[in-house]
Amino acid sequence: MNYLAHAYLSFNHTEILLGNMASDFIKGKKKFDYATGIQNGIALHRAIDTFTDSHKATAAAKQYFKEAVGTYAGAFVDVVYDHFLATDTNQFANEAALQQFATQTYQQLQNNSNQLPQRLQTMLPYMQSQNWLYNYRTLWGIQKSFEGVTRRAAYLNDFTKAFQSFQYNYDVLKNCYAAFFPDVKNYAWQQFQLLTNQ
Repeated sequence: MNYLAHAYLSFNHTEILLGNMASDFIKGKKKFDYATGIQNGIALHRAIDTFTDSHKATAAAKQYFKEAVGTYAGAFVDVVYDHFLATDTNQFANEAALQQFATQTYQQLQNNSNQLPQRLQTMLPYMQSQNWLYNYRTLWGIQKSFEGVTRRAAYLNDFTKAFQSFQYNYDVLKNCYAAFFPDVKNYAWQQFQLLTNQ
């Protein structure tokens, strides 16, 4: 799962959101440098990632990217899932609802930026000014996200074939998302309740 899904699966809880969004920037025992609530968000993020990687729909979706990007297929599927979440009217009734969620998320992160890792603090203005969370719904946004995955990958230098595969296999990938997302949402909610003692 990518930024939109991790934000959405924080269930409007600020500390969980901070940890969920920051997790990829925090390695090993560094998580203990953060408040307990943020540590819980980190734990939720990692539980969601493990669940996602082990789900049969994710395994199916990865096959459509293996030829283009090999072992990085999972990273591209994460972005694809965010696209289908952004366009899922069961989760966001319309574009305005998605934009409202994105704005609220940026505001929560900005209001607590001093509790975020430096790399995320540096990235946050770009995320907000380019409206990443909203633009996952657009092909342009997915193209930019694929470009970002490629830039961060050690052994990739082109995302063109991955983007072509996304477009060509759009409907079947959407079906993979539809089979996956209700399961991960239920799982994340259960973990959220355990972590927050609700």
